[in-house]
Amino acid sequence: MWITVTIICASLIAVIFKYVFSTGGPNPFEIDTREPLKPRVTVKKEKNKVLKQGFLASKIPENLDAIVIGSGIGGLGVAVLLAKVGKRVLVLEQHDRAGGCCHTFTEKGFEFDVGIHYIGDLLEHKPFRCMLDQLTNGQLQWQPLDNPFDHVVIGPPENRRTYPIYSGRNHFPDELKKFFPGEEAAIDEYMRLVKKTGRGVWFLALLKLVPLPLAKFLVYTGLANYLSSFFRMASRSLTDVVNELTENKDLRAVFSYCFGTYGNMPKDASFSMHSLLICHYMTGAWYPIGGASEIAYHMIPIIEKAGGAVLVRATVNRILFNSKKEAVGVSVIKGQEEIHVHAPIVISDAGIFNTYNKLLPKELQAMPAIKKQLGMLKHGEGGLSVFLGLNGTKEELGLKADNYYIFSENNVDELFETYMKGEREKSAISMPLLFAASPSAKDPTCVERSPGKSTLSLVSFAKYEWFEEWKDDKVKNRSAAYQELKQIFCDSILEVVMSVFPKITRDKVELIELGTPITNAHYIASPKGEIYGADHGTTRFSPECNATLRPQTPLKNLYLTGQDVFLCGFAGALAGALSCGSAILHRNLHLDAIAMAKKMKSINTKKLE
Repeated sequence: MWITVTIICASLIAVIFKYVFSTGGPNPFEIDTREPLKPRVTVKKEKNKVLKQGFLASKIPENLDAIVIGSGIGGLGVAVLLAKVGKRVLVLEQHDRAGGCCHTFTEKGFEFDVGIHYIGDLLEHKPFRCMLDQLTNGQLQWQPLDNPFDHVVIGPPENRRTYPIYSGRNHFPDELKKFFPGEEAAIDEYMRLVKKTGRGVWFLALLKLVPLPLAKFLVYTGLANYLSSFFRMASRSLTDVVNELTENKDLRAVFSYCFGTYGNMPKDASFSMHSLLICHYMTGAWYPIGGASEIAYHMIPIIEKAGGAVLVRATVNRILFNSKKEAVGVSVIKGQEEIHVHAPIVISDAGIFNTYNKLLPKELQAMPAIKKQLGMLKHGEGGLSVFLGLNGTKEELGLKADNYYIFSENNVDELFETYMKGEREKSAISMPLLFAASPSAKDPTCVERSPGKSTLSLVSFAKYEWFEEWKDDKVKNRSAAYQELKQIFCDSILEVVMSVFPKITRDKVELIELGTPITNAHYIASPKGEIYGADHGTTRFSPECNATLRPQTPLKNLYLTGQDVFLCGFAGALAGALSCGSAILHRNLHLDAIAMAKKMKSINTKKLE
């Protein structure tokens, strides 16, 4: 018996080893492609020549190797990976500029980012930093945020408590202990659980790399839970874990504070997802110098150099299939004309709901395998964004390179649930959570582009249904009732802002713009106005769900990339791109990026010696 068990285990390890260390195809990270820094381009017309190349049939490259639907970081990321091994890729974007949630927009002279507020894990020679350097040929620069980089603000103005969040594996808990004497054991245990859970994320990538039958074997035998601390904690909610650690409600809120960066209230959030966020920022936080649009700006030329293109105002209305149910291209609507573009591989960064529910023919939507995947997921909550244009420098307005998570009180679950289930007008004046950050204070080049001006970006959540009745109105000309509802939200949010930032007064506000879930649906094509893709609750992180949702779809030659493949956010969407690239190139690009980082670190160490 033991001989049989040993043989089975040895065979299993051999198969896993084969796919984890697979080197079947070309390696995008084989050569260091970083180049000396080029002069920064600040003239918008020049940048728009890269970011706003409108779709025309005449601009479609010949002999395409792949088509990517959507130019978010998941789409651009996989396009660059393929371009770096000589593949000719066409990226199609429905918006009028490339970048997805990495794009910026300008209104009345104020420039705003829409989705990049800060990025973690960017220390020199770390795999994530190394990967980004390779995907932008070393042209993308990062500015570290202040330390503390986050602040948790709890309670009304008359009883407000502010807790700073520091980077540093020891600095973070040590500072927390100063604010919560007597809670040292709870803080230490929280840190232990977070680190242990975060380290187990490698198994999430593994389930997407190995063949589906093997992945299912690992899931249904319980080996996935046994081998990975990430999956052992995935079914536990954030609330359940932190409530076991402490009775202090403020500390519970601080432990849970960044749940807004993936969109689930703590009682529904997976502790594993939360752990990844805490670990991601453990070593610090950074912002792209020149603004979020720099990301796409430095990725697109790599795609073009390989013979590909990134074209905007290119609405894909369906994916084309042959009689064998193999993806063979896409259909693009240009005016009244339908243009067919063909390629042997189609990759969707449009999100799983858009891809399966809108871009597939009806008969393929009805496939059991497609229905099964959709049945495992639900839509994330709708995002709500406010953009403030302010008259004054960051010093005059008291703005720094940091972020604020503002809670109306410490009973977070109760307040958030009441808000989301309430009547829209009532909920609009009692927001339980508000994220606030100043892009202009984080970016040292902002003072050159907009002297004497500052910006503040604010993010929260709202029900798509609150605004759904106006979804078919013209974007810039929606009804008076819609504008009135937006005004209620704006007034309520502005009151909170002025109480937290006392130097910001109404006379300093030159511009206030509110983006609702239906705004998101228009500009980033999110079906329910969600900003983090499919919901990131506990069910999303079951081993079965993660083994089933992978880059390969049930339809040959159709792949998925981005947030819905791996995790939400910038880093999660890029991990989705790596997983997708791994499936197409038949090699583990996650390990290739790690190997490149080790190589770069070794070279740098020798230079210093």
